[in-house]
Amino acid sequence: MKIMSGNSNLPLARAVAAYLELPLTDASVRRFADEEIFVEIHENVRGEDVFVVQPTSYPANDNLMELLICIDALRRASAKRITAVVPYFGYARQDRKPGPRTPISAKLVANLMTEAGADRVLSIDLHAGQIQGFFDIPTDNLFAAPVMAADIQARYGDESLMVVSPDVGGVVRARALAKRLDNAPLAIVDKRRDRPGQSEVMNIIGDVKGRACILIDDIIDSGGTLCNAAQALMDEGAASVTAYITHGVLSGAAVSRVNNSALKELVITDSIQSTQATLDSDRIRVLTVAPLVGEAIRRIADESSVSSLFD
Repeated sequence: MKIMSGNSNLPLARAVAAYLELPLTDASVRRFADEEIFVEIHENVRGEDVFVVQPTSYPANDNLMELLICIDALRRASAKRITAVVPYFGYARQDRKPGPRTPISAKLVANLMTEAGADRVLSIDLHAGQIQGFFDIPTDNLFAAPVMAADIQARYGDESLMVVSPDVGGVVRARALAKRLDNAPLAIVDKRRDRPGQSEVMNIIGDVKGRACILIDDIIDSGGTLCNAAQALMDEGAASVTAYITHGVLSGAAVSRVNNSALKELVITDSIQSTQATLDSDRIRVLTVAPLVGEAIRRIADESSVSSLFD
């Protein structure tokens, strides 16, 4: 088994390799003067089971091309099996046609990865579960909920908890976390989005008065929806609002928006490498998913059960 990484999230790749007590594969991923990507593997991978750790976060197109070229290089070097470990799967939000003459980019990216030579895909909290079906190769969708639940129990276990979904579409995810938190009660934020990137909170479904609310979602991008939801919960009498989000995209002024919001704390995972602004914020904390990813990789290599990780 070998662990290889592109440039998207080297700290996570190193942490996964350390968990597995393996060195990262000696390879260089660099650019020519015109920004073309070039990959060179400096050790023998013939007949090896290789895992390429490369989230396709910002800059999404560059990181996606790095992943595809890494896979192609490994295939041409006669690797036995290539698993694309994509903790954050870019383009996942384009999983259907929201209107006429629009693409389903998540399916296109799935096709590109398969055609490049990936034999398997490993991701965390896909934006939509059905994206697993876009691949014609085995796909494992890990859940960050166990990592988050353990942290919530350690920090807020003695408080009156309520798990909150920031929209109707996230109820299944929120219910799964609530079940892990000794069947904590559930609330839903009902919102209306007038146009992309903007949201207006309408009302709260559930009694949150005096509760320590835990907002749960898979992606925070601009942060507008989350910050509006936090304010609405505080207006309804919540004791505090903490958000646990798997993928901290945090584009534009998102960090500033979080710093000035009603959120007590935003907790994200290291599925995406944090910017310096994120690390400098006293409102944002990062949980590592390296042990989760490392254990899943070990089980795939050993041909043992991955789903039992979440029992």
